Amino acid sequence: MKLLVINPNISQDVTDLIEAEASRSIRPTTELSMATAPFGVAYIETRAESLIGGYATLQVAAQHYRQYDAIVVAAFGDPGLNALREIMPIPVVGMTEAALMSACQQGGRFSIIAISQRIQAWYRECVAAYGLGGRLASIRALDEPLQHIGQVQENQGERLIELGRRAVEEDGADVLILAGAPLAGLARSVADQMPVPALDGVTCAVIQAQAMADIGATMPSAGSFAAPPCKPCQGLPEALTKLVGRQ
Repeated sequence: MKLLVINPNISQDVTDLIEAEASRSIRPTTELSMATAPFGVAYIETRAESLIGGYATLQVAAQHYRQYDAIVVAAFGDPGLNALREIMPIPVVGMTEAALMSACQQGGRFSIIAISQRIQAWYRECVAAYGLGGRLASIRALDEPLQHIGQVQENQGERLIELGRRAVEEDGADVLILAGAPLAGLARSVADQMPVPALDGVTCAVIQAQAMADIGATMPSAGSFAAPPCKPCQGLPEALTKLVGRQ
């Protein structure tokens, strides 16, 4: 199978981190391709930035989806995920949803370890939107300015591990989710330092995307995820117009 992993942020070094972890999670027969948002922000931590990242992801997917069997949205918060599921004829998996569902299969309550304080309110809204607010033990986040988004693991690794331990000891977390594409690969490298399972959203999403392709999910013709109705469009890229406007 062929898998497209899209980074909704503009940071190529973050895409490299995502690719390294995704490469460890694919089957020998899976062909992996990466894409980075052509516009937007270095890393998403607000609702507005999520909308921008979602639109960038829609553009990339619209241009390339015909070559692939499944798509992964590789940013925490899953920018554009539900919109993509409306217009894509192939499975689309988000790293947040994948990590949350995987966490629920391994314990009762989970905590999210995040890269910034500002991100917390939006993350809580994302968890609630998936109907899992009652299983969220806590969100713990770094409280220092990020000097380089591609080097968060190197610069803040020990601090992130400590936040995870506190989430277990003080908040009652059974599972930890190390959230955000800049942390791709960290869960694998620090697993032996955590007292409970630590999950990587990239790993969860890539594994689930391959499974969804195996299932052979098809685009619905009814229900809320059926294709959008045909209508005039203006100012959209041609590839996206064909999907949204069905022209």
